[in-house]
Amino acid sequence: MNKDTLEGKWEQLKGNVQKQWGKLTNDDLDVIKGDAKILAGKVQERYGITKEEAEKQVEDFDWK
Repeated sequence: MNKDTLEGKWEQLKGNVQKQWGKLTNDDLDVIKGDAKILAGKVQERYGITKEEAEKQVEDFDWK
């Protein structure tokens, strides 16, 4: 999913994102605003994983 589409549908996708990464807070989701790079950074921070692993998880996530 491209960045513009992700940002445009963010309000609809936030619930699924929070189900996938339950450690993300509502404040995190407000900061992310559909930006995949920020999402990967927050996933890395909250879960203590590598940048590469966080980016892979975000890339592999079902964005539907």
